Parts: sequence; C-alpha cells; structure tokens
Amino acid sequence: MENTQFCQSCSMPLVNAEDFGTNADGSRNEDYCKYCYVDGAFAGEECTMDEMIEICIPFCLEAGAYKDADEARAAMRVSFPTLKRWAPVQ
Repeated sequence: MENTQFCQSCSMPLVNAEDFGTNADGSRNEDYCKYCYVDGAFAGEECTMDEMIEICIPFCLEAGAYKDADEARAAMRVSFPTLKRWAPVQ
C-alpha cells in the first residue's frame, strides 16, 4: 500500500475517487474519507480520538489488519496522534 493516501481522521485507505470526503463547495477533500468529512465538516464532530479508535476496530478486524481488538487498539493509539485531525497543535 505504498503511495496510498489514508484518511487523516480514521486512517481508512483512500484508494478510489469515491472514498474521499467533500468540502463545503462539493469538491473532493484530499485529507479525509467520505465517512469522516462531509460538506466541509467532520461527521460526528464531537467524536474523540479514543471513540474513533473504537469505531474503527471492527473494520480493521474485518479487513484482517490485526489479529485481535487489543492489537488494533494498541496500534491505533500509536498511529492516530500522527493524523492531522488528532495531531497535537504545535
């Protein structure tokens, strides 16, 4: 998956044009997926990073990305803070 873009909120691979979210003007947003970013705003804007991780675990397990929920949770707790939505403000 080298050169694959990933959603900067949930880390979903952005492979096809329809995977991308939309800006307020309807244009494609290059950073976020269609589930996280719609019409220029985050879907579930009040969602915390930990809540997002829990939402993502079943999808990661279904895709075979991790052996179990604990492994998925641990990996996402490391990787999610590097995503734009969750990165600490500098």
